[in-house]
Amino acid sequence: MGGENDSSSRELARYISAVGDEYDFGSFGPKLIFRRDRYLRGGDHSAFNEQGFAAVRFTEYREDFNHQHQTLRTENGIEYGDLPKFVDFEYVANVARLNAATLASLASAPPPPPDVHILTKGLENDSKIEWKPAAGATAYEVLWRKTTDADFPEENSQRTTDTKIDLTDSKDNVIFGVRSVDAKGHKSLIVIPEPER
Repeated sequence: MGGENDSSSRELARYISAVGDEYDFGSFGPKLIFRRDRYLRGGDHSAFNEQGFAAVRFTEYREDFNHQHQTLRTENGIEYGDLPKFVDFEYVANVARLNAATLASLASAPPPPPDVHILTKGLENDSKIEWKPAAGATAYEVLWRKTTDADFPEENSQRTTDTKIDLTDSKDNVIFGVRSVDAKGHKSLIVIPEPER
């Protein structure tokens, strides 16, 4: 279905971005880059992704290549290599704060709904989505976005206490997602429905 943009890693990245919006980190904030990794190098997250785990990479937007993947040396007055004096500790502290806030949000939320499926048995414009109950969930939110949009707008959602929903939006024209919500309003990661015939 061409769903790399809706992998569990991308949903985790969207969740991190939403947490970043909730908390005041000053000028620090994540930017979602919809690419597996940077050119000519890979992050620690790649091995986890290859094994099927959700993983994301944090990196400075404009990296200084003199201080990575280099043998320690000085040439023409330029110091090369990865040394503590080149670390932006305020940036690292903000990444740690954002990670902690994300982990706290995920720990407070119910688990995502399991076995989320969009029914594709027949040719029809309506969309039928079903899932199994998630422990601790008191409701579910079904979200949708245009196939060209990077994220799910909050206004494109419908809350239900049921574990299935029929929508008039065509499954061919939008991307759907489902998340669990508990009684305090904590929200799980979004799950993209798998097609089921």
